[in-house]
Amino acid sequence: MSDDTDDTQSPRRLNSLEDRNAVVESALDRAIKRGDFDDLPGLGKPLSGLHSSSDPDWWIKQKMDTEGINGVAPEAFQLRKENAVLEDTVDAFSTESEVRDYLAGFNARVREAVMDLRDGPPVFTPPRDVEKEITAWRRRRNAKKNDTVTEAEPGDQPAAPESVGSPRRWWHRFRR
Repeated sequence: MSDDTDDTQSPRRLNSLEDRNAVVESALDRAIKRGDFDDLPGLGKPLSGLHSSSDPDWWIKQKMDTEGINGVAPEAFQLRKENAVLEDTVDAFSTESEVRDYLAGFNARVREAVMDLRDGPPVFTPPRDVEKEITAWRRRRNAKKNDTVTEAEPGDQPAAPESVGSPRRWWHRFRR
């Protein structure tokens, strides 16, 4: 009976680091001989970003950039970032209804984040007053229009002081 137990040996235990390294090296050598590493996509190219940064999560950030993944920060951080550039975002809209829709969505996301009881940083971003933002949007838009009108006529004589509030040009009447 003792002969039968010798034929079915139990798996070899890897007690030392040298034993482990030997097993790994032999497995790699067998894989190379089989051709498992032939025709890999990055064959012969250096790994990008390996030594350029001391950030330990460089590979995660690189993968997120290549895959186009964004918006994975906590809601409080996303809202704070969006709040910082809200005026520029709103200025890109051309109609008041688009601005109202965007502000309503922003305020809804702020209220939802405040009411969310899951873990995460607290939300300090206040909801925006829609009417005040619409008024500010109109002011910025009118100022931008006035700047473009004055830039479009650089060869004209400077306006007389009494004509500062001059009537609108005929083509501006149809742009509304």
